[in-house]
Amino acid sequence: MRVMFCMASRTGRELQRYNSNGGRQVVGCIPYRYKEDIDGKISNEMEVLVVSSQKGQALMFPKGGWELDESVEEAACRESLEEAGVTGIIEHELGQWNFISKRHGTYYEGHMFPLLVKEQLDLWPEKNLRRRIWMNVDEAREVCQHWWMKEALDILVERLTSQQNRNI
Repeated sequence: MRVMFCMASRTGRELQRYNSNGGRQVVGCIPYRYKEDIDGKISNEMEVLVVSSQKGQALMFPKGGWELDESVEEAACRESLEEAGVTGIIEHELGQWNFISKRHGTYYEGHMFPLLVKEQLDLWPEKNLRRRIWMNVDEAREVCQHWWMKEALDILVERLTSQQNRNI
C-alpha cells in the first residue's frame, strides 16, 4: 500500500475552532522515538523532535489551529506532518492548557498529544520554512519556547517512564 500526502499546508482561519470564551483552539504534538544502538537494537533513550518557528529561530513542538472539519487527533497528526514532516501513532492526550499568545496578546486553548514517529519524510509542506532537530528530553526542555509545551513534555516523560517500569 502506498500512502500519499498533500504537500501544501493549510492556511487561513476560515475553519478555525474557538472555545466558548472566544479563545483560538490549537493542537500540538510531541514527536518522539527511541534511539537505536549500532546493532539497530532499540534503547530506552528517548529523543523528541522540535521545529523552528516560521518567522524566527525559536524552537518548539509542532502545533497549529484545530479546524472544524477534523478531530483533535487528526489536527495533531496534520500539524506534525506539515511542520515537521513526520507521521506515526498518535497516543492519548497529554492535557489542555490555556495561555496568552505573545504575538497576538489573546487567550488560546492548547491541546498536546504524543506522536510515536514511524516515518520521517524527506519532503514535507513546510520544509523550506522550518528546521527540524532531534534532541534528548533535557535539551528540548531547555530550548522549547512555550511553558505549556514543557509541561506536556514532562507529562509524556512521566507516562513513558511509568509504562517502562511496569514492563520490567
